[in-house]
Amino acid sequence: MLATAHAACLIGIEANPVQVEVRLGEGLPGFDIVGLPERGVKESRIRVRAALESIGFAFPPRHLVLNLAPGDLPKSGAGLDLAIAVAVLAACEGLPADQLSNTLLVGELSLSGELRPVRGVLALLRSAREAGLRNAIIPEGNRQEAMLIEGVSVHSAPHVGAVLRWLSGEAPLPEITGDAAELGASLAEEPDRDLGAIRGQEAARRALEIAAAGSHHMLLIGSPGAGKTMLARALPSILPPPSAEEALEIATIASSAGLRSSRVLFGRQRPFRAPHHTASAAAIVGGGEPIRAGELTLAHRGVLFLDELPEFRRDAIETLRTTMEEGEVVISRARQRVRLPAEPMVVAAMNPCPCGYHGDPTRFCRCGELQIARYRGRVSGPLLDRFDLQVAVPRVSARTMRKATPGESSKVVQRRVEEARARLSSCGARASLESLTSNVAQEALTLLELGVEHLKMSARAYMKALRVAHTIAALDESSEVLPAHTAEALQYRVLDREPA
Repeated sequence: MLATAHAACLIGIEANPVQVEVRLGEGLPGFDIVGLPERGVKESRIRVRAALESIGFAFPPRHLVLNLAPGDLPKSGAGLDLAIAVAVLAACEGLPADQLSNTLLVGELSLSGELRPVRGVLALLRSAREAGLRNAIIPEGNRQEAMLIEGVSVHSAPHVGAVLRWLSGEAPLPEITGDAAELGASLAEEPDRDLGAIRGQEAARRALEIAAAGSHHMLLIGSPGAGKTMLARALPSILPPPSAEEALEIATIASSAGLRSSRVLFGRQRPFRAPHHTASAAAIVGGGEPIRAGELTLAHRGVLFLDELPEFRRDAIETLRTTMEEGEVVISRARQRVRLPAEPMVVAAMNPCPCGYHGDPTRFCRCGELQIARYRGRVSGPLLDRFDLQVAVPRVSARTMRKATPGESSKVVQRRVEEARARLSSCGARASLESLTSNVAQEALTLLELGVEHLKMSARAYMKALRVAHTIAALDESSEVLPAHTAEALQYRVLDREPA
């Protein structure tokens, strides 16, 4: 007898439909799986056998052949367990064909038959909706993610026995219902790093606001303890909340990585990722076998913070060069090519020299010119050129921190950022030169061109300075970019201003 069940396989952050076909044939007892199964899928034979035996099912003394279609797509992960178990039972004992033909089955099985949560349920359910399936069964541990999907009737099950009773019409399964937006709004607010807690860094706070308004990449350069990390961690608190489309995109990426933070899943916050400087290139960009998203994709629509930038491996950070321009990662393998979204704000921090005190008026720098050049040479010029804002962060004295009045709170700054973004609809990261110069005063253009010539800035840096000037004009509620705006934009090219 032949039986078919519907499943899906995660590749990167997207799901591909998989048909699980089981045929009960003649010959010596056995259980073969074909269709490019990876090791985790091959091991499902053991889990499925033990799980079905726990509910009293005895495997017939016949040859079972299981095919995972399409045959040229590598299959990985334990999320196919439930579909395999149901297909085996349907082939041996029979189950209603109409239910099987319209139901996606997702879940890892324990040896006792319990359903364990899997990663990527949100992508799997979106795949089921696109395939026209009406129902889906998932583990109870993935209930929250399922609330974000419409168009599919999703049921949660604790055990494979409950799934079989629902398929046979003997007992119902609870359908996952609820308003995801209402649940997201009811989540308790976790304390963010508020911008108002940062004292004595007015220039850096201003640069942070500009970066948030224009989604600019930013490099913070300063001595140890100057507040670079605190500034970077305060950035998410002034970013606008994600739109409904962005929230679903962020949630899908988080689900595919197995991250189940309620605030990320329900659009309450943008992602903030801060990998350690020992991270490999695959960890930053993505890769592995099977291919999984890296930190760049996990920070999509949010912030990727690289502290101590020169300490990162050269091959890891140099991969940022194309990603910061294109907004996506393409991972090519012999059998497949996976495209991953990767459009975060990249914020990096570094010291001016190995000891950290070059240019500090209160501390003596012990580094020679050769040491400083070697330290800064760990980050290539083309990568540094891709940071829109290069900001000097001076050290703040204890007296200043104690006596300085608190700055504006993140909520106040966030409102200005949202208003500025609404005015910047035509000045995106890939805007043309014509659109960027259309509403710039001639005096402002002349000043900018003189600055670019004096600082020997590249054409890319010139375009970035133009974009920053537009952002500053939007924050000032000006319909035209004025000389003051281009002058301030040039101030945020710290490394260009240093002598060669």
